[in-house]
Amino acid sequence: MTKEINVPFLIVGGGIGGLATALGVTQTGRSVHVLEQAPEFGEIGAGIQLAPNATAVLDKLGVLDAISEYAVFPKRLVLMDAFTGKELSALSLGEAFLERYGYPYIVLHRSDLHKALLDACRANDQITLVNNQVVQSAENVGEKVRVTCSDGTTYLSGAVIGADGLWSNTRKLFSPDKPVCSQYVAYRGAIPMSEITPSADLDDVIMWIGPNLHLVQYPVRRKELYNQVVVFKSFRYKEDSDDWGTPEELDEHFGTCCEPVRHAVTFIQRQRRWPMYDREPIGNWTAGRITLLGDAAHPMLQYLAQGGCQALEDVACLTESLRKYGNDTEKAFLAYQEERIPRTAEVQRSARLWGEFLHTGDAMAILLRNRILAGRSADDFSVSDWLYGRRYM
Repeated sequence: MTKEINVPFLIVGGGIGGLATALGVTQTGRSVHVLEQAPEFGEIGAGIQLAPNATAVLDKLGVLDAISEYAVFPKRLVLMDAFTGKELSALSLGEAFLERYGYPYIVLHRSDLHKALLDACRANDQITLVNNQVVQSAENVGEKVRVTCSDGTTYLSGAVIGADGLWSNTRKLFSPDKPVCSQYVAYRGAIPMSEITPSADLDDVIMWIGPNLHLVQYPVRRKELYNQVVVFKSFRYKEDSDDWGTPEELDEHFGTCCEPVRHAVTFIQRQRRWPMYDREPIGNWTAGRITLLGDAAHPMLQYLAQGGCQALEDVACLTESLRKYGNDTEKAFLAYQEERIPRTAEVQRSARLWGEFLHTGDAMAILLRNRILAGRSADDFSVSDWLYGRRYM
């Protein structure tokens, strides 16, 4: 016999976006259930970068202080040439940056961010967290939404927010599209500080770039760990296959880089690879009392470090829309997507272009890129205003 549960508000997905959404929704006076498919709430991966457009939201959600206990506050974002070892450009994150944007740029372990959000949700009497619920479908039924799970459980809710990530089942209601593989793959991990070369600058977020590859480095967890991610394009890509982007290809790509990069790559964990996907922007992600958020709505490549930031912008915008329109959830959802679709589509497309800019192998393009980068100062924030300056709460 199927089990049917009535809930006022339902979020599909208990990751960073889903938990942040739960905190935002409760600020509008609503109670909410969060359905997570895993047996336990948790976060995989390593580091995450959060720009001021994200830390501003975390502050409004009441979790920034808790997160700051684990976070690192870097002094600069730095682009380095992975082959010559020369610095190409930097963005200062000091006092002028903080004065301009009002909030800091931080880096931390994804699990620390998730734990802070989870602790806040568990301390909130308006939030109910439910595990082992794999959502298969959602449909509008009159003034309710029926959500069906793989174990036969159904929920009737006044509204549903699909925050179920890149491979979202909720998104299928709006589009038959599939994730687009970039043919790039990442290997990542965080290692103890004791393993790091003394020459590493632990106050910076460093991206080493070269044709079809890059390496990102920065400290996390109070500088106890050093996060490293290597990314490269596989020339052996095969659709619907795992036989590409191998550790052997990793060594081939990075074997001719400068010594600091070659040294860093020796510490990269080889057991797991992350193929890199995004999706094409879509023109609608709302139907009645159902809407999408985060990677379910607008998954993007990570070259601008904005995936998590854009999910948190979604949370802020949706929270304010729900507050503005009160009980008219459908109008709130439509107003939310009207604001967010153009913004997130621009970031999605820009992330792709930035990846091409960083990874170009054309000699003339490299020369022009490096001259452009060399011509700007570290406190020229005009390049980041459009990303970091957006506020909703």
